[in-house]
Amino acid sequence: MNDLPMSDLAGLLRSATCPACGHHIAVPFLTSPPQPLATLAWPESEAEARGLPRLTLDFVRCVDCGHVFNAAFDYAAVPYRSKPNRMFNRGGGWSKHLERVRRLIMARLPKKPVVVEIGHGDGSFLTGLAAARPAGRYIGFDPHGRQDSDRPNLEFRRELFKADDEFPSVRPDLIVTRHVLEHLTNPLAFIQSLSFAASWLKRGTIVYLEVPCVDRAIEAGRTVDFYYEHNSQFTTMSFRRMLRRSGARIDFVGHGYDGEVVFGFVRLEGERRQAEIAAEARRYDGGARRAQDVIADQLQALVDQGKKVAVWGGTGKSAAFMHRYGVDAKRFPLVVDSDQDKVDTFVPGTGQAIRHATWLKDHPVDVVIIPPQWRARDIIAEMADRGIHPGTVLIEHKGRLIDYFRATHPYRPARPHRPAKRA
Repeated sequence: MNDLPMSDLAGLLRSATCPACGHHIAVPFLTSPPQPLATLAWPESEAEARGLPRLTLDFVRCVDCGHVFNAAFDYAAVPYRSKPNRMFNRGGGWSKHLERVRRLIMARLPKKPVVVEIGHGDGSFLTGLAAARPAGRYIGFDPHGRQDSDRPNLEFRRELFKADDEFPSVRPDLIVTRHVLEHLTNPLAFIQSLSFAASWLKRGTIVYLEVPCVDRAIEAGRTVDFYYEHNSQFTTMSFRRMLRRSGARIDFVGHGYDGEVVFGFVRLEGERRQAEIAAEARRYDGGARRAQDVIADQLQALVDQGKKVAVWGGTGKSAAFMHRYGVDAKRFPLVVDSDQDKVDTFVPGTGQAIRHATWLKDHPVDVVIIPPQWRARDIIAEMADRGIHPGTVLIEHKGRLIDYFRATHPYRPARPHRPAKRA
């Protein structure tokens, strides 16, 4: 049971998309006075330090997964390109945590692994992996990280890891990303991009993810954990929810450094459904591109043959058709519509005056083009009722203009009404 009076609901609900699970409702969590950057400012004088811009901290909490995030965060306000994110911790507890993680990772690697670390920083963690299993290949991606390597099996690249570019060429067995997700605007989308890349390439890949955990901060009422550069503040629940929403299979989730860190291993085994949907989208886009040329040529052929052409419908789908295929007012001046409210207005963008459909009764045309195919049956019936009998009715289907009455398509009525021939 909640301990808030129902009258407080109006001030409680916030519309904000959770970066971890995608839920859209949050509640206020921590509002602080505006503060400067805490880890990336690096002022070189007292005056510069005092004059740093103050940034808005408006931390809210997702009511579905418990994730805490700054609803006012703007990635552009954080100068990652010019100043790397320094993380310094050489304590004994932290060293033990890193050694434990290395052991967990090594137990999951093949004899000759390809390992990618996203956000390698000073390169020490990836160097340790490369030393432990020298037969493998190790690549770090970090626009501001270490650049030089003294090991033949270890490479540092000062660039972002882009799943669509790097996944096919590198084909990693393991991806490591430590203390990166909390800085991202949309960590869920980042992991989902890795999952989709694995699905598309039909490749199983293990991913190790590690972030600060604010469970104890919330329990103890700590506020120092919440500063601008850490847009996302993960709880154990929000971390698990993000992994489940990523399309990956969770292998293991654990805690380190006295519960201040939550980490996990997931397997990107690939969801064939995602790859199938993507393939369908690619086929559609390719077909649409080809249709743009084919239909444009068909339209020009009508002009070259001296056909009188009318387009039925001046807005919506008809306007979209005219824009896509270049149905300009000079070559195709005639546009009609049976909606009286549209008559004497003009087609958006192309500028044809929209006449009432009855205009065709006294001004017959050779061809009527009906862009909204699903309405073709009703429009043809309406033309017949009004005594309008064009020589040909064309609709778009499978990437070209086809004859409504002669071609095979799914918009044909059970008993098609064929227009009478004009005298």
